[in-house]
Amino acid sequence: MTTLPDLGHNGGPTLNPCLQTFWLAANNERGEPIRNRVLYGGRASSKSWDAAGFAIFLACRLKIRVLCARQFQNKIDESVYALLVVQIDRFGLRGQFRILDNRIIHKRTGSEFLFYGLWRHISEIKSLEGIDICWLEEAHALTEVQWKVLEPTVRKEGSQFWIIFNPMLSTDFAWRRFVVNPPPGTIIRGINYNENPFLSSTMQAVIAAAREEDEEEFNHIYLGVPRDDDDAVVIKRSWLTSAIDAHKALGIEITGSKRLGFDVADDGPDRNALVLSHGPLAYWSDLWKGGEDELPKSAARAWSVAVEHEAELVYDNIGVGAGVGGNVDQLNAAQSEAHRKHRVRHIGFNAGGAVFKPDAIYSRSHPQRTNKDFFANIKAQAWWLVADRLRNVHNAIRDGRDFDPSDMLFIDGEMPNLSKLIDELCTPKRDFDNAGKVKVESKKDLTKSNRVGGPRPSPNLADAFIMSFAPGRRAMQISPEALRAA
Repeated sequence: MTTLPDLGHNGGPTLNPCLQTFWLAANNERGEPIRNRVLYGGRASSKSWDAAGFAIFLACRLKIRVLCARQFQNKIDESVYALLVVQIDRFGLRGQFRILDNRIIHKRTGSEFLFYGLWRHISEIKSLEGIDICWLEEAHALTEVQWKVLEPTVRKEGSQFWIIFNPMLSTDFAWRRFVVNPPPGTIIRGINYNENPFLSSTMQAVIAAAREEDEEEFNHIYLGVPRDDDDAVVIKRSWLTSAIDAHKALGIEITGSKRLGFDVADDGPDRNALVLSHGPLAYWSDLWKGGEDELPKSAARAWSVAVEHEAELVYDNIGVGAGVGGNVDQLNAAQSEAHRKHRVRHIGFNAGGAVFKPDAIYSRSHPQRTNKDFFANIKAQAWWLVADRLRNVHNAIRDGRDFDPSDMLFIDGEMPNLSKLIDELCTPKRDFDNAGKVKVESKKDLTKSNRVGGPRPSPNLADAFIMSFAPGRRAMQISPEALRAA
């Protein structure tokens, strides 16, 4: 083990030698100067412990200003303050520091540690100057909006972010931004308990027992494998993953009518989206930005796809989409009898409207309740019925359970925009109205800056997907038994 220079004596306290290269690297493997040091992994891996030690090492040698931030910090004890103090004492450096109630200062170099909670104090952080290091602890909770504030705030020449976290969900902003698609100037290091030379025998036994008890949970907690599923969402990512090309794996022939879901947008931040389905299979999508007063043009684009595939069109008829039906009627009428290919039938989908078959029993409710008593609106009903069918596919693929093909739902693996579609479908969370009926997290709530887990873009593709399988006329190609249950 390598003892920190000037911070201990031979044989004295040390940091994790496995991370020495990570902390001392001036450039990443692409030769770019380091802007972001990303350290992630499972519990008991020494990540935060090592970061505190290296920060103390730097503070003793250089004059640095360190912003220590985490999502929630209602009191100083919830910050890394205590960890820094422990490391100061461990290296016998108490006499070199002034340890105040809410900051730590090195007496000789003037180095300073500041502590902030992002949730409540992001506006204060914007005004901070001269930050050399922004240490983001438990960064899995970092939101995209917060990052857009922090990144330009820490602007001193040579300044860095230390982004340290235990991965939670593969849909979290921190995982997607810093591990899956890292920005330039990023160095990434994954580390787990098996690289921690300071791990006690007691903790080793705890970890071994956890592995024997539940390997999937062990992988998440101690190996830093992010979960694909959030139990609060309507549709789990694992169900969607199972549904990709599941019809091929199960040897199911695709039959039934075709439907085109159309989520309508104008010149705002939303995009127009189309999702085309054939019976239980979603197999094509399109996504584009509409300009101001371009509804007729967007409607014509959707209409032409419906004509080409002889599909029924289901569209969002609230707000800007209210005029789609009229546009489609005009386009249908403009076709001459001699050249008519397909007269597009269309249905307006009112997300807040009454449920389909209101007095039928929803079969998965316990105790049994009617559709009108279980669902707040038809949007919730449509999302739940899609979720039920995707769950059936997941159980068929994973456990070999038998389901009628019309009670399942499949996704073509070559579908355009597939990754984005999956991200959008597994994002909205379950919600409830004042009467206790289930509903789906609204677009407005999804895009809020203070949303737990961070704001998400409007789920245009997901809404088009749901409309493509929404209950109603010629709906979803489901079996008579399932239709009665719906």
